[in-house]
This record gives sequence, C-alpha cells and structure tokens, in this order.
Amino acid sequence: MTTTPTRPSLLALSVLLLASCAHRASSAATGRAQAPMSPPPGAASAPRPDPTVTDPDKYVAVMENERVRVLRYHDEPGARTHPHHHPESVLYALSAFRRRLTFPDGTTREREFKAGDVMWVPAQSHIGENVGSTPTEVLLVELKSR
Repeated sequence: MTTTPTRPSLLALSVLLLASCAHRASSAATGRAQAPMSPPPGAASAPRPDPTVTDPDKYVAVMENERVRVLRYHDEPGARTHPHHHPESVLYALSAFRRRLTFPDGTTREREFKAGDVMWVPAQSHIGENVGSTPTEVLLVELKSR
C-alpha cells in the first residue's frame, strides 16, 4: 500500500519541532544525531537560487513567518535537484534515504539518513541527488536573519 504524504498542520509542525529538539538533545548523548552535511572548507560560493523556485515539484513551503520557513521535500530514487541555496537550517528526516550533495566547486559529500535523524545544516548552495533505493522525505526548517 502506498501512502500519499500529507501537508502537516502548523500545530503538527510545532509538535514535530519540539520533539526534534528533544530528540536532538537525547541523540547527542546516544550518538544518533548526525554531523552537519557541510560544504568542504574553501568551497566556492554560488548564486543563491531558492529551492522552491528551482525545484517546485520537490520543495513545498508548508509554513513561513518572519523567523523561519519550513519546507517539505520529497523525491524518488534517482531524482536530482537544480543548483539552489539554503540558509542555516535544521533537517528532520521523515524517512530513511541516501543522498549525495554536489557543491559549486564540484566536490561531493554523501550521507545516509534514518527516519528521525535530526541535523544542523550550515548555509550552503548545492545540487542534491537521491542515490539510494527509497524516496526522500524531509522537513527543513530554514532560519531567517533577524
């Protein structure tokens, strides 16, 4: 049986974010939290195209205010994004998946995620590719400058 992802409500997102913070705190003690998927040191910067513009079939804004923007991301195995930029963000994996990021200088980083993994993501530009055998389901909480 295949389920269609639903658009989370604001209340559900708030609960999820609180749970994510608690999960991150407990994960730090157990080692489950992932290290940031950072661009390599010295990686060249790139233009800052918005992912909801470059890949509207994959990124959907589910909430936005003056402090944060919450994006839901979905793709299938083999899918690849166009070059885009994210400000500092918190990633919450809703599913298990494997991903490769290609940075503006051509370097790549690959990582495997489990459902429930939470990760800090420094501001970066990249191309993302689903290199696994499962769909990617993620919530990204992008922070806005004050």
